[in-house]
Amino acid sequence: MPKVLIISDSHGLTNEVAQIKERHHADYMIHCGDSELDIDAPELEGFLKVAGNCDFDNRYPNEQVTAIEGLNFFVTHGHLYHVKSNLMTLAYRSKEKNAHVVCFGHSHIAGVEKVGDQLFINPGSILQPRNRVEKTYAMIEWDTLDDVNVTFYTVTGSPVDDLNYQTSI
Repeated sequence: MPKVLIISDSHGLTNEVAQIKERHHADYMIHCGDSELDIDAPELEGFLKVAGNCDFDNRYPNEQVTAIEGLNFFVTHGHLYHVKSNLMTLAYRSKEKNAHVVCFGHSHIAGVEKVGDQLFINPGSILQPRNRVEKTYAMIEWDTLDDVNVTFYTVTGSPVDDLNYQTSI
């Protein structure tokens, strides 16, 4: 069962990012931007990374596509796709990239939503959450594409049960 850790909008936090990595020992890790760290910061080692609107290291790409054990992931921060308004522009772009799972941040609002055959995951922010008090990140795991689970955690590692989501892709 692959485990993919997804965080976003850490805005300069280093100890918390390192603790989350150590806590989960995920098979794959994604940072959806606004780390405000250099791309080669030790805390970000092992992460698939993209640029957020607060990242000024020009080595970050704006988006990345990667295949992980049967699923295609599209990763971006979201500011270039107007995710604070709606997911339409992001959905069009991720469809162009044949993505099954779309990981993004920017709004600081934790949530997961299946739209058609795509799963959209915003892990929230581990520094400045919006629409809820918990500072969050997410983990996606699957045994088969009929049993895909997204679990949200607080920055201290406690599950946020009301955000969790189970689906098929």
